[in-house]
Formats: sequence, C-alpha cells, structure tokens
Amino acid sequence: MKKNLITALLLIIVINLSAQNDKSGWVNLFDGKSFNGWKKVAGAAEYKIEDGAILGITVPNTPNTFLITEKEYGDFILELEVKIEDTTSNSGIQFRSQYDPAGNNGKGKVYGYQYELDPSSRRWTAGVYDEGRRDWLYPLALNASAQDMLKTNVYNKVRIECIGPIIKTWINNKPAASVADNMDIKGIIALQVHSIGKADMAGKKIYWKNIRIKTSGLKPSSFPSTIYTVNTMVNNLSDSERKAGWKLLFDGKTSNGWKGAYKQSFPASGWEIKDGILKVLPSGGAESTNGGDIVTIEKFSAFDLSFDFKLTTGANSGVKYFVTLSENNPGSAIGLEYQVLDDSLHPDAKMGISGNRTLASLYDLIKAEKTTRFIKQPGAWNTGRIVVYPNNHVEHYLNGIKVLEYERGSQSFRDLVAISKYKIWPNFGEAKEGHILLQDHGNEVSFRSIKIKKLK
Repeated sequence: MKKNLITALLLIIVINLSAQNDKSGWVNLFDGKSFNGWKKVAGAAEYKIEDGAILGITVPNTPNTFLITEKEYGDFILELEVKIEDTTSNSGIQFRSQYDPAGNNGKGKVYGYQYELDPSSRRWTAGVYDEGRRDWLYPLALNASAQDMLKTNVYNKVRIECIGPIIKTWINNKPAASVADNMDIKGIIALQVHSIGKADMAGKKIYWKNIRIKTSGLKPSSFPSTIYTVNTMVNNLSDSERKAGWKLLFDGKTSNGWKGAYKQSFPASGWEIKDGILKVLPSGGAESTNGGDIVTIEKFSAFDLSFDFKLTTGANSGVKYFVTLSENNPGSAIGLEYQVLDDSLHPDAKMGISGNRTLASLYDLIKAEKTTRFIKQPGAWNTGRIVVYPNNHVEHYLNGIKVLEYERGSQSFRDLVAISKYKIWPNFGEAKEGHILLQDHGNEVSFRSIKIKKLK
C-alpha cells in the first residue's frame, strides 16, 4: 500500500512538472467551466459558457457590454480563439484597458486598447482601436495583406503582444498591426459584445475559448519590417522602426537637415521650433512671403513618408515631394503636393476641379476620398502619409486611411497635369528624385514626428 502511494505521488509530481514545462509560463484565464476571475460590466448583453467556450449574445437597448478580468496586466502575450458566426456582427478584445464604474452616468465605462473583431466588408480584424477615447489607432487599411485572414463560423487564432510601449497583433498567425504607444502600460483584459442598432440584430453570437496569457520570460516576436508602425510617441522611433530603415527628418529640437527653399540656410524668421514642434508662423495668408518654404537638404526617390500636422482655423499649407528647385519661380517652390488645408473655412477647398484642392488631395490633380470620421479638425493632430514605390505607384493616407493612389508619370497622370496649373512646367512631377518641402502659405500650421524610410 505504501509503495503504491509513493508511486502515485511520484506520478502526480511528474505530471505537474510536465504540465508546467508544456505551458512554459502560460496561464489560463478561463477554466472552461466558470467565470472565475471575470465580471460583466457596462451593459446587459448575455454571457454564457457553452462547450468550454465563453458565449456572448447581443441584446437590444444596451450599450457595449464587457466581460472583464478582475486582474490587471502589464507586459504580456495573450492568445485565444474566437468565432463569429456571420458578417453582421462586430466585437473586440480589450487589453491594457481601464474600467471606470462611475462612467456613463454610473453604468460603467470601459476604455482603452481594443483588438478589433470585424467580419464586415471593411475587414479590419486585428486592427487596434482605442475604445471610448481616441478612436482608431491602427485601421487595418494600413496592412491590407492581413485583411482577409478572419474566417466566419470557425475558430480563429488571436495573438496580442504587449512589451513596453510596443503593441503587435496577429490573426491566424498572420502579422497584422504594429503600434508604439505609451498611454497605458497596464490594465484589464475584456471580451466585448457590441451594442446593436436594430432589433433584428438581437441574438448574434460570438465565442471565445482557450484564453491564455504569459507575463514572464517575454521575448518580442519577429515582425515583418515592411509593415508600417503607428508611433504616437512624439518625434520618436521604436527599435523596430530603426532596424527597418526609418529615420526622423525632424529631431524635435533643431532645424538640422532642413534649409529654406532657394536659400543656403534655415530661415532666420517665420518658422519656430519649440516644445518638439516645427511651426510655420502666420503672416496674413500670403504664399511664401515670410519665412518661406523649407526643404530637406537630402533628396529622395522611392520612400515612405509619415508626418503629424495640426491646422489652425482656416489654415492652408502643404507637404510637397519631388521638389527639384529648378524652376526658380516666385512664391512656393514647385512639386507634387499633399494638401494640408482646413476644408471647412479655407476658400481653396472649393477651387480647382471636383475637390482636388481639399485636405490630403494631390493638389490640383486628384481629390482625396475622405470620410468625416477620419478628419481631425483644426486644433487636433492629424497624421499624413505619402508612399512612393520604386515602380512610381503613389499613395496618400490620412489618419491611417488610404485616400488616393496614382501612377507617377503614367498617361492618366500626364492628362491630369495637362489641365492643371502645372501644365507650364515640362515633365512636372516626374523627376527621378527631389526634396521634401513644408509650405509657408502665411497661416500657422504645426508639424512633428516627421519620419521617412527609403524604399528599394
């Protein structure tokens, strides 16, 4: 009897050690049988346990409902499986999020980072949303290669990695979103049942299972350098961005790397560098009559350029590329222009052809197709992005959304130039390389976090 007891104890020890080695630090957040460690907040949607999975069910007349962990987590790797039955549902997984019991008039409010679950035609699953606060941080339009990975009515594998300020997501083992943001360094994890606008949406189901987390011995997973990183930390590059070839064009402190257009040095007046911001000062709205445009000393050909900008009410400016400074024209130097404009109040928005002088447009050539939700009004920071591929395909983005694309030097491009203000310059916009330019149009406009990556 004693021998059998010793054998049984040894077997238990071996099994436990084996389980610990298999998990390698992983801890289950859901035991498959109960809601131990979780609680429902902020809404009245239903949560049940069915076949070892958490089942969320939509109900009408309630705000977003969350099943939140009772514990907060800082650095971690989170893995789980999720199933959405059809394309009409929407959900999310909160991480490093916060819960305010007094929010929403005492009903409770969950806010913070969310891994989007979006089976709709938009296909933004694995994008990063800031629930109840800043809206979209990483629309998955920034990584089209991952947009078709979610499959409905089957379980999909979710992975979220948070190490320091770096957030990375995967869907079915496909790298999806990359964010560098330090607003929250720890918080709860939560499963969301989204509110519904129509009664016929009641009863929609979403399932989560095999929820596990690892909080020690963390090592960053490899992530393709071709995937764009949204970095909200001002004038900063993450280690992965540096390794991928990104560099800052503005260091946040000096005018290093810049000079006045048609000048040998940076303007003595008309521009201000203060508190990490590069600002063109107001001078009555005239074009290049104060400090004048500024350009990078270096020239670029194929590149990925990202920049934050903040308009004042009624302001006008622009970011130009392939600026050669060969025209020696009065006023602003000539180049392809990403329009920076207050569409609501500046008259230029109503000029040109069919809106081709509005915010984020290729000025006087191609209109940017925008939705109001993704336009931040004067006083708030927007993020612009211009990508010029080695094959001369060009894309403009505004706040993570692609708003136009064209082929530089194509016949359709030349046809547009022929009916524009640029028709007087031969081979406009087709230079092999050129400077990046920030425009002085006589209005106060601020820039920061200007970064570029050369493409090959």
